[in-house]
Amino acid sequence: MEYERAKARYAELVATVREAELKGAKMPYTSMNGNMYSYLGENGVALRLPAGARDEFLAKYQTVLYHTHGIVQKEYVTVPAELLEKTDELAPYFRASFDYAKTLRPKATKRTSKS
Repeated sequence: MEYERAKARYAELVATVREAELKGAKMPYTSMNGNMYSYLGENGVALRLPAGARDEFLAKYQTVLYHTHGIVQKEYVTVPAELLEKTDELAPYFRASFDYAKTLRPKATKRTSKS
């Protein structure tokens, strides 16, 4: 799928969860409390899912864990391009990703001191 189209479809997906905020100019992503839970990368859209939903997604859509720069991201699934076109079908998984992100321990923020 062409990048601009994928970006538009990803934005539509993020909009299905009112509280979710699309961030990132060069690499669109969503995060909560410093934990990224979805993004549009070089290999399409990656969704961070809890174990049960992740296994179901991998089996149902015959896809793989997301990999980028030679690293397999164990909690992220690769969203097939055809599925990205089906916002209504994909939306429950995005919601599961959002809900999962709420359970993750917040990451410390890096603040620069102004002294």
